[in-house]
Amino acid sequence: MKKEHAYNEEVMGDEGFIAGDAYPSLDGESADNLTDVPGADLDTLAGDDEEEGEDDEESEKPSAGDECAELRDKNLRLQAEFDNFRKRTLKERMELLQFAGADTVKQFLPLLDDVQRAVSAMEKSDDIAALREGVNLIAQKFTDTLKNLHVEEVDALGLELDTDRHEAVARVPGDKGQSGKIIDVVQKGYKIGDKVLRFAKVVVGE
Repeated sequence: MKKEHAYNEEVMGDEGFIAGDAYPSLDGESADNLTDVPGADLDTLAGDDEEEGEDDEESEKPSAGDECAELRDKNLRLQAEFDNFRKRTLKERMELLQFAGADTVKQFLPLLDDVQRAVSAMEKSDDIAALREGVNLIAQKFTDTLKNLHVEEVDALGLELDTDRHEAVARVPGDKGQSGKIIDVVQKGYKIGDKVLRFAKVVVGE
């Protein structure tokens, strides 16, 4: 008994526990307190972190209401831009219709000046030859102006009647071979390219 007691005293330290143990033995209540130690339940902590990450991602995604508001704003902007474009186009069209002939009229203004000078000269002068020459010059200048505008005379005299370019105002008996052909031009016709500005009024032989 003495030997066993001596062994127990040697093995047990002054603190009353076996030498070499890191901690003294814990009762049941102390063992339960191990859950308070950080890292004691790693699976639970990891699960909490994942849930927090998912919540952050969901909070960063735009809600359906935000997307709807953004689409509505884009739609309103597009409508406003289209309305501005429509108004601007309408204004440009009105200006084009109003001033489309401005450049053409400017080219005829010098002719008007010549005609007015000719009228004034006829009132002051009795020189018929000079007046006739002046009128011929005005007529030639008028023809040149039309050519600059790409206006051409519609060919008619001696041709077959073409209702796309000619307007028959009369039919008269003609010589042999003149049946259906234009034998006289009452009023000249004009065109720009293939577009007829005015039909030529003609007399057709029968």
